[in-house]
This record gives sequence, structure tokens and C-alpha cells, in this order.
Amino acid sequence: MRVAILGAGAIAYGCAAFLCREGHEPVLWSPSGSRGRSISSGAPLVAQGAIEGSFHPQVTERCEDAIRDAEAVLVALPANGHKRAMDEAAPYLRPDQTVMISSHTSFSALYLAKLLAKRGIEVPIVVWSTTVTAGRQTGDASVNVAVVRTKVDAATLPASASGKGLAVCRALFGDRFNERPDMLAIALSNLNPQNHMGIALCNFTRMERGERWGQNENITDSVGNLLQSLDDERLAIAAAFGYQVRTIQEHYHLSFHVEPGPVGAMSKAIHERGGGGYGPTTIDTRYVLEDVPYGLVPTVMLGTLTGVGAPLHAAGIRIFSALYGRDLAAENDLLPELGLEGMSLEDLRILMRDGWDQEALAA
Repeated sequence: MRVAILGAGAIAYGCAAFLCREGHEPVLWSPSGSRGRSISSGAPLVAQGAIEGSFHPQVTERCEDAIRDAEAVLVALPANGHKRAMDEAAPYLRPDQTVMISSHTSFSALYLAKLLAKRGIEVPIVVWSTTVTAGRQTGDASVNVAVVRTKVDAATLPASASGKGLAVCRALFGDRFNERPDMLAIALSNLNPQNHMGIALCNFTRMERGERWGQNENITDSVGNLLQSLDDERLAIAAAFGYQVRTIQEHYHLSFHVEPGPVGAMSKAIHERGGGGYGPTTIDTRYVLEDVPYGLVPTVMLGTLTGVGAPLHAAGIRIFSALYGRDLAAENDLLPELGLEGMSLEDLRILMRDGWDQEALAA
């Protein structure tokens, strides 16, 4: 199957290597145009770690060219790149295609669906709670894949297209997708923003000094307690919507294959077997600059809508904004386009399940 991959970073490279290994035809497009030039010139994409080998995905300079002959489209970009990529892609997407977002954050599927509804078309958009692969880009034509996850929660917008959407995901990436009822459940299943908040906040000076530090080694028992408390807030919001979502222990168990227990103990087990990698060596990191505006801010919004609240998440936004000397909440360029704040819980549920009213948007 031919797959357009919007992005050319670690997740995009990891997915491209996976798809090549499985006999598919990925085509990479870098929105900035600065990545993948070596591959475009003929160099192989070299993957190490959980995926080993040299592969030859295509690279194109234009989004239109990547999408034209593709059967599926994978958005594999940091959240702060979703709007730009979706603005580029929306004019060329077709109803016979399937879009996958790896991973979904800040309701970006609603933004893309709104652009398509204004064109009068509907395309199945499958949102993932996390990425299939995780790792680090080690060069313009190389990637270290730390893990290929065995289970990923997924939902389709609109929910009525779930059968088609999940069939495409499984045909490409295997039987690892756990169907969830709608994208709201996925929004409440994404643990990365809360985990990255605790890790980055408690190791901030290490990041600022550019130190080399083991991430799981420094999720001590106390840091683990913070991550657990943040998780409790997320779980309470999910419960208010009537959802039972994966806990942080279940996430660690399924992603890193360690026995469930206190978060600090699970992190220690990952570290002692030589897993988990290193933390950021700069404060110019997605752990803050992506996950605060696009992860913590939507969680706080949902907490406000349910009346449950998310005081630790809200405190994290304010603390990081003070550390950086900027209003990180204001840097989310997706939420202002959606107008969700004034919705009732029922209207929000319907929107997350069915998408936008095409006729109303086109009027």
C-alpha cells in the first residue's frame, strides 16, 4: 500500500522503516523541506534498535505529490506542526483515502475534518493515543527505534467509518490497535503530556545545562508520585465523561513490558535492563514546547468543562510559562479554530463522534 507520511522526524522515519519492512511504499514529505535530503539523493534510511535494516522510502518536496497516489496518509509530526501540514494537505485529500494521526493531540483531527467539511467531503481520520514506533532521529538518513508498541488505542472520526479506518491501520501496522468509541476517549488516553511535564519539571536544570541523563533513571519514587497524581487527574476527567481509559501503569506495562507497580519502581526496572533512553539536553524540547500548549492545555479545558478540574496540570502550564518567560497556553494554534470552550458536554460528545455538519459549515 502506498502511504504518504507527512513529516520527516523520528516518528516518521520509524514508521517509514516499519512500512518498508512490511512491503509497503511510504513517501515522506517534510513541511520544512530541510529533512530527508540524503534519502532523496539516494542514501538508504538506516534503522537500528527495534527495527534493523536499510530501506528506501521515497521523499517528495511537495505535499500534493505525496498524497496524489496514496491510499493512506499518516500525519507524523509534532503537534505544533499539525495545523501547517493539514492546511497543506486538505485541498488534495480524497474520500477514498484514510488519514491516520500519530499521535493525536489537541483535537487536530477536528481541525482537519473542519477543513474537509468546508470542501463538502468526508475522509475517515483515525487518531492514535500514542505512536506505533518511538525513538530518536540520529541523522538525516538514520533513526534509532527504541520500541515498537504492541498496543495502541485508536478511534475514527466519524465513528461510523471505524471499520474502514481500523482495517487500514491493521493492514499497514498489524493487529496492534485497540478500538475506542470516539476521539474524546483518545484525547483522554494520551499520557505523554502529563508524563513529560513531570519529567521535564523535575529535571529542568539538567536540560538547561545540556547534561546527559537517563530518563527512567531519574524518574525516582518522588517523581513517580507526581506522575501518578497527574494521572489521577486525567482518569477523573475521563470518568466524568463515562470513559475507562488506560492507566499509567498499563501504559508502561504495554509499552515497555515491565510488571505493573508504583511508577518509580516501573521506571527503575526499565532503566536497570538498559531501556528508556536519555532525557532532553535542551529546554528547546517538545516535552515542554509541544506538550504544554497542545497537551496540558486541552486537558485543563476538559477538566473545566466537566467541573472536575485539573489543578496540577494547570499549575504546570503556569510554572513552565514562568520558566520560559512566555505564555505557552497562547501558543496553541488549533483550539482557537475549533470553539469548543462554550460547548455542552453532550454537544462535545456528538462532535467528537460524528464530526462537523458539512452543510452548516459550507453555508
